[in-house]
Amino acid sequence: MLRSWRVKLKLLLATVTLAVLLSWLYLFVGSLEYGRFLLLPPCLGEQPSRDVEREALASRVRRVEEENQQLRLQLSQAQVEGSDGSPQWGASAEDGDPPGGERSNRTACPKQRMVHKCELLHVAIVCAGHNASRDVVTLVKSILFHRKNPLHFHFITDSVAHQILQTLFQSWMVPSVHVSFYNADDLKAGTCPPRCPPEVSWIPNKHYSGIYGLMKLTLTKALPSNLSKVIVLDTDITFATDIAELWAVFGKFSDKQVIGLVENQSDWYLGNLWKNHKPWPALGRGFNTGVILLLLDRLRRLGWEQMWRLTAERELMSMLSTSLADQDIFNAVIKQDPALVYRLPCFWNVQLSDHTRSEQCYTEVSDLKVIHWNSPKKLRVKNKHVEFFRNLYLTFLEYDGNLLRRELFGCASLPSPPSDQLQQALEELDEDDPCYDFRRQHLTQHRVHLFFLQYEFLALPNPTDVTLVAQLSMDRLQMLEAICKHWAGPISLALYMSDAEAQQFLRYAQASEVLSARRNVAYHIVYKEGQFYPINLLRNVALANTQTPYVFLTDIDFLPMYGLYDYLRNSIQQLELPQRKAALIVPAFETLHYRLTFPKSKAELLSMLDMGSLYTFRYHVWPKGHAPTDYAKWRTATVPYRVAWQPDFEPYVVVRRDCPKYDQRFVGFGWNKVSHIMELDAQEYELLVLPNAFMIHMPHAPSFDISKFRLSAGYRGCLQTLREEFHQDLSRRYGAAALKYLTAERSL
Repeated sequence: MLRSWRVKLKLLLATVTLAVLLSWLYLFVGSLEYGRFLLLPPCLGEQPSRDVEREALASRVRRVEEENQQLRLQLSQAQVEGSDGSPQWGASAEDGDPPGGERSNRTACPKQRMVHKCELLHVAIVCAGHNASRDVVTLVKSILFHRKNPLHFHFITDSVAHQILQTLFQSWMVPSVHVSFYNADDLKAGTCPPRCPPEVSWIPNKHYSGIYGLMKLTLTKALPSNLSKVIVLDTDITFATDIAELWAVFGKFSDKQVIGLVENQSDWYLGNLWKNHKPWPALGRGFNTGVILLLLDRLRRLGWEQMWRLTAERELMSMLSTSLADQDIFNAVIKQDPALVYRLPCFWNVQLSDHTRSEQCYTEVSDLKVIHWNSPKKLRVKNKHVEFFRNLYLTFLEYDGNLLRRELFGCASLPSPPSDQLQQALEELDEDDPCYDFRRQHLTQHRVHLFFLQYEFLALPNPTDVTLVAQLSMDRLQMLEAICKHWAGPISLALYMSDAEAQQFLRYAQASEVLSARRNVAYHIVYKEGQFYPINLLRNVALANTQTPYVFLTDIDFLPMYGLYDYLRNSIQQLELPQRKAALIVPAFETLHYRLTFPKSKAELLSMLDMGSLYTFRYHVWPKGHAPTDYAKWRTATVPYRVAWQPDFEPYVVVRRDCPKYDQRFVGFGWNKVSHIMELDAQEYELLVLPNAFMIHMPHAPSFDISKFRLSAGYRGCLQTLREEFHQDLSRRYGAAALKYLTAERSL
């Protein structure tokens, strides 16, 4: 009997154990299937101990779900957040969320409005000036990093930003990215006949963005009439997610909503921030216009242009001017008709201004979508998590833009002749060619950012004015201040740098009293790519972006004599260079001393030459390069004298800006200047040596390319091959006149 009772007890325990295991298995399978644990409904008649067990289980489930929440949000690629009237101070407010500021652990699948992967997304940006042109590149990088769709950028620019950005995007050649430009100057004053009212120039504006801060009001008129919707962004925006997620929010607009905005995250529009503070009218806290979703077709049907004009005219009668540019006028219009606005969740515009309430927009990294540096202090703004935001911004600031040239597989792209031609040329290269690397470097498409720093363009250049033209890399940066002290005239420099090095240079230039005081030095960044230094490409970039009629073609390691700028201008006038085809040679010397008392005159230089503290340039390693200058004659010359071209002659010259370009097949070390002087001679330029001009080469460590030239027989062999091909091309262009160069080459 006792044995039978024990068997029954064991059977009962086994049954209970099996039931518990099955329950846990059910919960585990549910978590795998739905990405979250499923709680069983309570059973009738359960004992208190089961209640405690269920509570413990539920507590663990909640902890696991919280740990998985970030992963689920990241996997939701097209999640559409927020709805009109939903709470705006939650990091991920969705339709159906309970009201209030407390975040809930949602278990229902989020609503998703997928954007087709090949749908073209349109982005409009107002950009004016040198600084904004730099800032917008970081914004574009952050968008390209996350994007999975073709993009069309619409830039409203002044002439400066137009030139910079057009060159940048043409040289960047990012697949499935289209760019259009619209003249901001036309939008400022209007393009119709003189009696037509101006667009925005009539609006007084105190904001630091100036008149360009009002341009977004004109987008319904500025952008193409067949463009139905667009995302509008400020240049100080950084994306932390795919912009397609924001584009998908258009699908949640009601029939009456035409503008999507995030609520302002400061107390500005509430007023009373200081004595006599009187903001423009706004709905509640108002809205920030750093990120805007515009349904252009609806706005045009509503008569948007007349709507904002009438509102602005009415408010300006009492306000006298705008304080926050277009944002004040947008808010005044919305105050008058709140049904126009769709409230975006605040993580679509986390505003890092002073006294911001943006901390209420996020509790986790995954909550962040768009960061807005909308304080005049920018990265220096004070914020609880500013170090995190700053690091995110710096990631894209210094990110290698070459890595963003990614194809969008499965999407048909519009034909791009430059890109197609480049691709065809690359496919035609023979990878077994010993000189493949040289030929590949020649075809490399480098990104170019012109006028990286502030530059004052000349309205009417003097007919005898001359620009110093040179190129450099990061290891020659220390020469810039010295050159600026020696040369007062305009300078055009091409700098070969990575994205990170370009930012180091920016900080260096802004901290330098000498460089920051100059507004006639143009810095053009050519971004690094490939294994060779593209020296002649750099020279051509610097040469092509000069404004003066004449250019002084030099290298960054040379210091021109004091007063050379004025001497060259006088020589150009005295020699009547505008009426003749001539190249003025500036004799080159060198020192082996890092510290040099620079000669103030030709007499001092000759004395130092006799004492052995100066030498004629490269007399001990490459005399053929400058021997034709005839230094013996120069010592006593008082007037310019003519010299004949000789093989390997490579002087530094002053020529007209429209001179032949440098041959870009020559990369790294060797024959890059020789080939250019040869072509000047082929075009029958006179070679005139200036009697009272000189320049001195300062010592430096050997470059990486010259080391490769000295150590690699293959390098030297490829250079010889390129020389022979150059001779053949010269013969095709100039016929029999070019035979002397081939004859001279063979006689060496």
